Amino acid sequence: MGRIGHPKDFWAGVLFVAFGIGDIVIASDYPLGTAARMGPGYFPRLLGILLIVLGAALAIRALRMEGDAIARFHWRPTIVVLGSVVVFGIIVPRLGVALSTVLLIVAASAASHEFRAREALISGVLLAMLAVGVFVVGLNLQLPIWPQFR
Repeated sequence: MGRIGHPKDFWAGVLFVAFGIGDIVIASDYPLGTAARMGPGYFPRLLGILLIVLGAALAIRALRMEGDAIARFHWRPTIVVLGSVVVFGIIVPRLGVALSTVLLIVAASAASHEFRAREALISGVLLAMLAVGVFVVGLNLQLPIWPQFR
């Protein structure tokens, strides 16, 4: 095999193909049906085929292009973002959706080297209002909006 000219696109294509194959394998136990009467396995198989075609096209195209190498993986931002999501899940029943969302956004934003506290706080407040509107008001989930002091 020759040199991969655009590794990012190549490995993205390989990932698409892998997910497409996974879709087809998982859906193989479901009845396919027909185009007129689709069974539960019809859409997952069709999606798997489309992912394979798209991934193959992307990977083949990447062999003919020039691009940047894949950058070194940075663990710190990944750990900070995933950790903030875990902490959010733990504190949301106690602190409420509004305050927990603000804390999640500020903590996850701190993972970036471009972190600005004021912008993170403003984003957190706006997303907290959206989260309360969608999940508590719109979907009527039984989550406290504010901390419950007992």
